[in-house]
Amino acid sequence: MNDAIAIHVQDLHYSYGAICAVDGIDFDVRRGEIFSLLGPNGAGKTTTIGILSCLLRPSSGTATIMGHSVTEDANAVKGVIGVVPQDIALYADLSARENLVFWGKMQGMRGAALAKRVDEIVELIGLGDRQRSRISTYSGGMKRRVNIGVALLHKPALVIMDEPTVGIDPQSRRAILDNVMHLRDEGTTVLYTTHYMEEAEELSDHVGIMDHGRIIALGTRQELIKSVGGLDRVQLHISAANEDLLQRWRLLEGVTEVTTDGDVVTVMAADSNRILPRLFETASEVAVRIVSANIQEPNLEAVFLRLTGRALRD
Repeated sequence: MNDAIAIHVQDLHYSYGAICAVDGIDFDVRRGEIFSLLGPNGAGKTTTIGILSCLLRPSSGTATIMGHSVTEDANAVKGVIGVVPQDIALYADLSARENLVFWGKMQGMRGAALAKRVDEIVELIGLGDRQRSRISTYSGGMKRRVNIGVALLHKPALVIMDEPTVGIDPQSRRAILDNVMHLRDEGTTVLYTTHYMEEAEELSDHVGIMDHGRIIALGTRQELIKSVGGLDRVQLHISAANEDLLQRWRLLEGVTEVTTDGDVVTVMAADSNRILPRLFETASEVAVRIVSANIQEPNLEAVFLRLTGRALRD
């Protein structure tokens, strides 16, 4: 096993009866990086995380974390990971500090060492002034910050975060993203799932895109953009469908693809600044009016749409 690899997944499968949720995926996560696993709802991300967290046993295939098999050495895996689930896993009638102490004891921590670590976590998540307030009085964002704190108590080598910023206020979201980057800077490996593409853009060292139970793309942000041609995406709302116009646009130099969805046309081109005036000129020649035009330069959102045909939140 390569010591530089934190997570190694090979030919992993999982089925719920006749439904195949994870269909033979392969990927590696390097130690000390943030790896974002992206995919629309139903892609298989949460099932994959359940397997890596030792909550689900794969139908077949292998997965190891820090060299430990999730099936053959689950206790060792649990000792080196921290998991931040989608749902809040806290006791509402206890304070933040009491929750941290409780979960620390569940990890086998005791006495002065536990108290010191709780102090460190409270400072890290920025809730020192509210640490003795009941969780029931916290906002959603504050609860999620404590949820993260619980996962970090035992200083895990790998933290798995499953959509940790869903439905929270901008201030808490910023604090969580800063915490994630701090973890990487400290050498912690992070496996991160999100429905917010801008988070993946900001955080990720490597990205895996998952759809229908399969990994359909892997790489850095730049590699993924290059893999789909690094093209600009020009979306045009036209006054009326016109096949002659579409054919003319397809023949323009620099245009690689033209697709339609009703009266919305998507043009993929190497240089949108150069091609846009020619699109308008050609439309004028056939008496079709362009009602609106929207340009998207290459980014992860464009890659995702191109590969899956869906937005990340679909």
